[in-house]
Amino acid sequence: LQWASPPEAIERLKSQEIWFAPPQFYELCRLCNFSSLHELHKFSSDRALEGCEHWMPVMLTASDGYIQLLPGDELYPEDPDYTGEEKIIMSTDKKVEDLMKEGSVFHRIVIKNINNLSVHVNIKAKYKHINPLMINSNCSDCSSRL
Repeated sequence: LQWASPPEAIERLKSQEIWFAPPQFYELCRLCNFSSLHELHKFSSDRALEGCEHWMPVMLTASDGYIQLLPGDELYPEDPDYTGEEKIIMSTDKKVEDLMKEGSVFHRIVIKNINNLSVHVNIKAKYKHINPLMINSNCSDCSSRL
């Protein structure tokens, strides 16, 4: 175990020293909004009573990668399979790049391969939360100092 700031962790993912799942990448990108631990603490204290939202990512398989769709994304299903019992598989022959060009309302994590993730969000976060910085694990430029 070793402490790493969010940008350092993203850099380690980029260099394939470590791996973390897409939800953790999303949260690290969210943490990159804060320049200090004090700033993060103030934010979390200010919005503590606003509420939380439960999410169920839905996987869309493209011809050259995957997209984890989150609530609010234009491709997110109206009635997602929360239990996995329905075995709904969303797939397309399109490339990820084409899906990104065609779309306009994003709340998704694009997965090109195990170490190439990117977050794309242009919806308003609920409950006064903060959206993640849109960072690609192949070119991290996060300015957080956490």
